[in-house]
Amino acid sequence: MTEVHNFGTEAVTCHAWNKNRNELALSSNSTEVKVYKKTGGCWQEYETMTEHGQRVTSIDWAPNSNRIVTCGSDRNAYVWNYNDGKWTPILVILRINRSATVVKWSPKENKFAVGSGARLISVCYFEEENNWWVSKHIKKPIRSTVTCLDWHPNNAMLACGSTDFKTRIFSGFVKDVEAKPSGAPWWDGKMSFGTLLAEYSNGGGGWVHDVSFSPSGDKLAWVGHNSSISVVNAATGQQMAVLKTNFLPFVSCTWLNESSILGVGYDCCPLLFSYSDQGQLIFTCNLDVPKEQSIGTQSAMQRFRDLDRMAAISDDTKNVKTLHQNTITQVIVYSGTKEDCSKFSTSGVDGNLIIWDFKSLEKSVAGLRI
Repeated sequence: MTEVHNFGTEAVTCHAWNKNRNELALSSNSTEVKVYKKTGGCWQEYETMTEHGQRVTSIDWAPNSNRIVTCGSDRNAYVWNYNDGKWTPILVILRINRSATVVKWSPKENKFAVGSGARLISVCYFEEENNWWVSKHIKKPIRSTVTCLDWHPNNAMLACGSTDFKTRIFSGFVKDVEAKPSGAPWWDGKMSFGTLLAEYSNGGGGWVHDVSFSPSGDKLAWVGHNSSISVVNAATGQQMAVLKTNFLPFVSCTWLNESSILGVGYDCCPLLFSYSDQGQLIFTCNLDVPKEQSIGTQSAMQRFRDLDRMAAISDDTKNVKTLHQNTITQVIVYSGTKEDCSKFSTSGVDGNLIIWDFKSLEKSVAGLRI
């Protein structure tokens, strides 16, 4: 069953879940991060994080250590620990002179990476002596803003996309905090931090908006502002597949299993793609099947809220048939893992956060597949 939750008229720019999925952290296009707890089917706000001085751009919640990391346009990042019933921040030394754009915990949660407009990636780890998080920089050959990041399952490789139309894979191995990883695709024995392991051009040009490693780590998918989705498979000699679609540009993507990729963005609906063992990438279906909405009684206040959220001037302009009434800003796995996702969540410019039942949707749209 699909669940729709609304958090006001402001855009939900980023969100993250705790391990048990009964708590939620999100930012509504502001300097604040609000933390909610689910009570009786409703989300009750219990804390507001106000440390950032400018807009929060990204949030990630470590499931096992229960730590939240946030970054923002104020060029700062904070790690939040829950102690004595309150979230308290710890300083992160990013050493950047431009906005921080994205943050991601590593799989083992012993470090995290921050992308920025300073044309670099800060890989941060905890320094016990000074009780703060310090960073090491990955710079070359990045030539523009880093827009997205994803860690390989081996905890050592890091993929990034940027506005120079490139997708890259770097070594994020930090010998001070971890042992040498075992061999993996793309990993040719070069262990030194910051080594460029692979570089790919976004097919046809366009900013790279999001990257995602497959559950096994053998494949890497990314989406771009040119409405394309690409997959490279290291297990088959880095064979690359590019699909240029007729949809509006994608903003975010994730793997739902080893052969299914979900893309979301300006089309206001989740779009499913499949990647075969033969290296073929195809569009599968739209998971948001339009439904005719019944016309019922509605208060004047609710009508005006809906019009404001959808930037409409009258009820006649309300012609978006999808559940999201504006651009989808983010998609993440809600239930299960990338290996076998059963539910995923999306946030949007319309202020909605939607939890989708992927297993049920697959069955309901089976007849619509191309």
